[in-house]
Amino acid sequence: MKTLLPYMKKYVNYAILSPILMILEVAANIFIPFYMSRIVDIGIVNRDVEYIVKTGLLMIGIAIVGMTFGIISAHCGARAGYGFAAEIRKEIFEKIQNFSFANLDEFTVSSLVTRLTNDCNTIGQVTMMSLRMAIRAPFMMIFALIMAFTINASLVKVFLVAIPFTAIILLIVLSKARPLFIKLQTRVDRVNAIIQENLTGIRVVKSFNRQDHEEKRFKERNDALMNTALSAISLVIFLMPVLNLVIYSTIIAVLWFGGQQILAGTMGGGELISFITYITQVLMALMMISFFFMQLLRGSASVSRVVEILDTESEIKEDTKPITAVKDGSINFNNVSFKYPASKEKTLTDINFNIKSGELLGVIGSTGSSKSTLVQLIPRLYDVTEGSVEVGGIDVRKYDLKTLRDNVAFVLQKNILFSGTLRQNMKWGNENATDEQIINALKQAQAWEFVSKYEDGLDHKVEQGGDNFSGGQKQRLSIARALMKSPKIIVLDDSTSAVDMTTDAKIQQAFKEELGDITTIIIAQRIASIQKANRIIVMHEGEIESFGDHETLLKTSPIYREIYESQQKGVAS
Repeated sequence: MKTLLPYMKKYVNYAILSPILMILEVAANIFIPFYMSRIVDIGIVNRDVEYIVKTGLLMIGIAIVGMTFGIISAHCGARAGYGFAAEIRKEIFEKIQNFSFANLDEFTVSSLVTRLTNDCNTIGQVTMMSLRMAIRAPFMMIFALIMAFTINASLVKVFLVAIPFTAIILLIVLSKARPLFIKLQTRVDRVNAIIQENLTGIRVVKSFNRQDHEEKRFKERNDALMNTALSAISLVIFLMPVLNLVIYSTIIAVLWFGGQQILAGTMGGGELISFITYITQVLMALMMISFFFMQLLRGSASVSRVVEILDTESEIKEDTKPITAVKDGSINFNNVSFKYPASKEKTLTDINFNIKSGELLGVIGSTGSSKSTLVQLIPRLYDVTEGSVEVGGIDVRKYDLKTLRDNVAFVLQKNILFSGTLRQNMKWGNENATDEQIINALKQAQAWEFVSKYEDGLDHKVEQGGDNFSGGQKQRLSIARALMKSPKIIVLDDSTSAVDMTTDAKIQQAFKEELGDITTIIIAQRIASIQKANRIIVMHEGEIESFGDHETLLKTSPIYREIYESQQKGVAS
């Protein structure tokens, strides 16, 4: 909680006011049983109607004051608790935005979603309970014990048995509950994971007619979550009747000993009634404390998961005096090797090449040859393990990260569009772009030909993930969005695989004619997409097998020649 407490700063006034008002509410409620005993022992015994009315009105007034304090306390507690959770959620979201790809590889998406939603909500609830129930229960117990002691000190001895017994039961239950609550959050992660996977790939599920298989997978994880939840709840269910048994046993004992004192004339009937009320308040306070600690255990599991995110440092570290300008789009790889954090084997080994600003570089190779990993080192989506990558003659690690990535436009293999409109998606590349600039980028990416046919044009709606566009359309829109940045370097990671060869050729032609001053890197499966490149890298098992232009590679690279010949046969057939 020391890590999280600074996020309460904005709501500290509410956090202070809520427990103060709660104490005042408890103090008000404590006096009601006392005046009730006075009505019985004085008003009713003496048949003093005026005394009964005055005391009754006083009780009503105290109850209204206490209720007012309680309502305001509840409001302040909710503002502090859920405001606190909102600030933590905001910080986690910002933290995730700054994660490197290596950091993101450590956590599953479903786990991050659960931490941002379920865990933060739990922290908010527990914080609210800490400001209210955790204050109300002990103060109610203390005040009620004081009042009970004032009424009849000898009967208070009954608590000497009830309270220790209740505390022992509570400790046993809590020790059993903690691992279950930790396990419960993990089960929620697993259910979220399969929901996300299934809904993302629902079209594949339906096309393969695998609904029954997916339902079985979901049922397994859903049942595991249910069983874990039931195990945890069973402890709560066990605790409640035990506490009720303690309460009723204590009341019976008080009635027995108190009744004898009434018969002996040393205690009034009203005093016994108020004493029992105070006993009930004390034992109810114990129940509230037990319930609070049950929630606190679940909250502690959530806190651990949230703090794990906050304590995770990005693998990408910025220079203390970063460079804020990129001179040009030249790229140098100097003895670069790379391995993923969780891997012992190198993914890239001893990579050396350089390209001048404005050149077109093609990258080709078999699946798994680490083509994507190679280009992801340029904008520091990952950092090199050995060697250095230079842009504009300067090591990328010396640049201000925002400056570097603003000058390196990247179109990933998986093209994601965000819900909204086409205009809003295009403005991801340039927030201040005019419609004319957007249309020009769409034309360069060969996307204007279908966008121009929409009646609402740039205001055309984009569904979540861009699911209302075909794969080829999404690729062209993603390229246009990248061009909006006016970068010095643009990287297309197999970003034209879903477009036909004619459209692909038009995109290459547009790049050659209109982006001559921009360094362009194209990862492709088709040689036709890169054969006009200034130079081409042929990747094989994380190493550069060959490097040269199309004609040179046909003569010197067996891998390149094999790919070319197989594709030529495919075209001919």
